Amino acid sequence: MELYKTIRDVSSRITTLKKDGQIIGFVPTMGALHEGHISLIRLAREENNVVACSIFVNPIQFNNPEDLKKYPRTLEKDIDMLKQAGCDIVFAPEPDEMYPEPVIHEYDFGMLDKVMEGKFRSGHFNGVAIVVKKLLDIITPDNAYFGEKDFQQLAIIRKLVELESIPVNIIACPTVREPDGLAMSSRNVRLTESQRKTAPVIYRILKELKAKYSEENSEHLIEQAIKHLNQQPEMRVEYLEIVDSGSLQPLEYFNPMIPARACIAVFLGDVRLIDNISLNL
Repeated sequence: MELYKTIRDVSSRITTLKKDGQIIGFVPTMGALHEGHISLIRLAREENNVVACSIFVNPIQFNNPEDLKKYPRTLEKDIDMLKQAGCDIVFAPEPDEMYPEPVIHEYDFGMLDKVMEGKFRSGHFNGVAIVVKKLLDIITPDNAYFGEKDFQQLAIIRKLVELESIPVNIIACPTVREPDGLAMSSRNVRLTESQRKTAPVIYRILKELKAKYSEENSEHLIEQAIKHLNQQPEMRVEYLEIVDSGSLQPLEYFNPMIPARACIAVFLGDVRLIDNISLNL
C-alpha cells in the first residue's frame, strides 16, 4: 500500500495508473476508521482494479470548533486497517496542502442544504462540497463510495456531481451497524459506558416509526418518537424529520409513490449522533 501526503505526488501516481487503463475506486474519509468505512473499502476492492482512500479531517466543514478539536486522529491505526482491507493508495494531506489559500467558494444546493443538518450546522455542507470536489479532482476516480448513514450528505454530493459535471459514479452503501443496532460512527468512542447502553434506542425508535408510517400522519409519529427519546437518560433530540428521499423536504402523510426517509440527530450527553432509515417497505 502506498501513502501520499501531497497532491502532486498522488496525482502523478493516479495519472500513471489511468494511462495503464486501471479502474479506480475511491473512499473519502476523515479517518478514525471503523467497520463501516472498511465495508466501503471492501466493496471498492471487489468493483475496481485500484482502491484509493483519503484521510483528511476537513476543518471547513466544522461549524463548532470544539467538534474539530475533539475529532479523533488515529492515522497509524487507520493505515493498518486499510492495508488489511486491501486498499492500494492512501492520501493523507495536511490542511495547508488542501487549502493553501482562503476558501471563498459558495455552492447553491437549493433546498437540499437548508433542512435537517443544514438548519443546525451553518456552512457544513458547503465545506463538505468543497473538499469532496477537490478530492474528486485529485483522485479522478471512476467510482466513489459513500455510506447512507450521512444520507443528506449523500444527496448533497450527488447534486455536486451534477452541478460540476464530474465524471464519477457515486455509489451509496448501506449503513453498517453494531449488533445492537447503533449506527457505526467515529463519535461512538466518545460515549461513556452508560451512554453507549442507551444509544441503541435511537435505531429501535426509527424501526418502530417505520412499522407505523403507513397508518399515522408524520406529525403524530414524530411527536411520539421525540417524546420517547427525550425521556432517555442524557438524551436530547435535535431534529427528527420524515422526508422525501429525493428532495429532502418534509412529508406530512404517507404516499406509497414517494420514497420516504426518517432522519434524526440526537445529543447523548455532549456527543451528537445521526441516523436514518428508509420508510418504504
